[in-house]
Amino acid sequence: MTSLPYDVHDEALARATWSRLVEPADAAAAALVGHLGAGPALEWLLSEGLTSEGEARTSPRPPLPSCHDAAVASARWAQAVGRWAPRLSGLDIRRELDVLERLGGSLLTPGDPWWPPGLGELAQPPMCLWVRGDPALLVSAQDQDLLEGASQPQEGQGTGGESDEEDAGGPEDQESPDEDPPEERTVEQEAPEELPRGWGLPDRPPTREDRVPHGVATGYCLAVVGARASTAYGEEVATELAGGLAAAGCVVVSGGAYGIDAAVHRGALARGRTVSVSAGGVDRLYPGGNTALLEAVIRQGALVAEVPPGCSPARHRFLSRNRLIAAMTQATVVVEAAWRSGALSTARCAQDLGRPLGAVPGPVTSMASVGCHRILRAGAVLVTDVDEVLELLLPVGAQDADARKEAPVRLRPRAPARRPAGARSSAWPEWEPSRPSSWSPWPSGSASSSPGSTRTTKRPRRCPRTSTRPWRAIRTWSRRPSNRATRPPGSRWSST
Repeated sequence: MTSLPYDVHDEALARATWSRLVEPADAAAAALVGHLGAGPALEWLLSEGLTSEGEARTSPRPPLPSCHDAAVASARWAQAVGRWAPRLSGLDIRRELDVLERLGGSLLTPGDPWWPPGLGELAQPPMCLWVRGDPALLVSAQDQDLLEGASQPQEGQGTGGESDEEDAGGPEDQESPDEDPPEERTVEQEAPEELPRGWGLPDRPPTREDRVPHGVATGYCLAVVGARASTAYGEEVATELAGGLAAAGCVVVSGGAYGIDAAVHRGALARGRTVSVSAGGVDRLYPGGNTALLEAVIRQGALVAEVPPGCSPARHRFLSRNRLIAAMTQATVVVEAAWRSGALSTARCAQDLGRPLGAVPGPVTSMASVGCHRILRAGAVLVTDVDEVLELLLPVGAQDADARKEAPVRLRPRAPARRPAGARSSAWPEWEPSRPSSWSPWPSGSASSSPGSTRTTKRPRRCPRTSTRPWRAIRTWSRRPSNRATRPPGSRWSST
């Protein structure tokens, strides 16, 4: 039997070991750990799946009941063990945990106060999360209330003999209905509830409400993703959306890559908090060009990874990383995406989980926005500003993005003109243009100004006809007496 140099039944160590053995979103490992638990699943792998030499068995005993034939199920488990066995050689997950401790990070497992509850909705949830930064940004106060309510017994259920007796009460403990309960008892029960959230309760860990600015979206988490090959238009829109959402109290989540992801993190860091989900280990800040940006994210937000330190980013890990972004957030917005962009995988995961999905439209001639137009035709919500994005997060009716736009434009009334004293109040002018006395409907030059009149009128004298000949510029040449002596003989300006 192959063994490991530490206790495999320790939940944190066992889950950290599984995150090292298997690739993200491994269906066989997720089913095995979900059915048996991390420790028993690791024990089955070491005892039943491997030989004493550490090689994979050709026909291990299936750990789970299957609808297939026993031989087929055994062959499938042998294939899965064959993928995991090469990584067991010299494995000691405590080294990765020491690296995480030196970096100031933390390891989160299901059941921890800061474990995102949305990850439980995935078909292949992560084994654990390696976090650098503030893990309180991953969970809200409402999520913690749900976790605490699930762990505590419901009211009316006894927990033991003594508690049941105390709830029932003896004859001497029963109070008459005429007597009022003691005032001190009432004060002791209401005092903890009057304390502000996160204050005076040492057993309650902080949440994202304690870390973000107060706003209409406080306690919510939103994913904003896009393409790496972004345009100036897409980066500007992503920065404005992320900044406005962060100022409203929302935690903005993205992937930390070039293009739209980097613009999202910059905009969110300027006015709030942000979380970056990495495809590699938290000790490898990828890509290298965003090292300074990711360090700022760690100081002001959090960097999350599904794989342990030392793992390098890979193509398949980017796709599996996208499912975490969609599951950790309450909604997803795609700013820019090509027809086959990787950001569309995040949109598909959000739709599969039943999360609201929004997309920012772009120019119809831009190939960087055809992916957004594609998901808009498929049913995504068109968003253009922060108010429209908040409609995806907040409850129905809490935010009306069109109310401000549809409000009529109110112009300041113009001051009335001063009317002179004694002027008429009629809308018509007081005066009327008078006609000259010599006015006649007949053309000028006629014999009389009116029919029957003997008086003649003279035709007005015409103006003299001006010449249309254009002016000619006359250039006058003059000699320069001061330069006559310097001119060479025989020249135009010489004196000889």
